[in-house]
Amino acid sequence: MLSEKLHTTLNEQMNYEFYSAHAYLAMAAYCSDEGLDGFANFFLVQAEEERFHAMKFYNFINALGKRATIKGFDSPNNSFNSLLDVFEKALKQEKEVTNRIYHLSDIALDEREHATINFLKWFIEEQVEEEDLFDSIIQKLKRIHDDSNAIFMLDTEFSKRTFTAEAE
Repeated sequence: MLSEKLHTTLNEQMNYEFYSAHAYLAMAAYCSDEGLDGFANFFLVQAEEERFHAMKFYNFINALGKRATIKGFDSPNNSFNSLLDVFEKALKQEKEVTNRIYHLSDIALDEREHATINFLKWFIEEQVEEEDLFDSIIQKLKRIHDDSNAIFMLDTEFSKRTFTAEAE
């Protein structure tokens, strides 16, 4: 049975996933304003993915007979200094998500809430992939610095990125 503490923390994470989607929309808007439509697409896809994650929490909470509680949140950061800055802030955000998922996992382990432990394993694996993805892009951006041809190539590559929700 889901404790009140775990229920509250799951709801907080669901809402943080919705917040993350908004943060990625802000990053997409910055990229779009800079004429980097492929990078904008990258972040639009990230926003879709975060909404998908939020809905996984929503559905899980409801499946356990509890209520998903939707709350508002602060405005995301809309100020960026460069493309590298955008990705560094995105990586920082993903690391925060990882910490939050670990905290949730610790609570579930302490409470021996096995359904939640099992549910969160997917998110732990996802966070390894997310942090690796952003770190890899940051390393590429640092290597290419202001090389407009290389940025154009990455922009073109990211314009092809799509999101496909995996089957539940």
